[in-house]
Amino acid sequence: MELFKVISETAGTIFRIEKNAGDTIDEGDVILILESMKMEIEILAEKKGIIKSFLVEEGDLVQEGQHLANIETS
Repeated sequence: MELFKVISETAGTIFRIEKNAGDTIDEGDVILILESMKMEIEILAEKKGIIKSFLVEEGDLVQEGQHLANIETS
């Protein structure tokens, strides 16, 4: 098992978290939605696995390159 880090593509606000820790996800699933400059940006799973943890909450301000969540891959 390996931990994959989900990283923010841009600065913005966590608009909505779509999944929960412990959820099984497939590559391409929407994990959370980031709001930046009045646009909603979907953050997609780049790997198939299980969401181990989120490091942010809805409403949090994040920076580009910030670590948002961990996915355990097989």
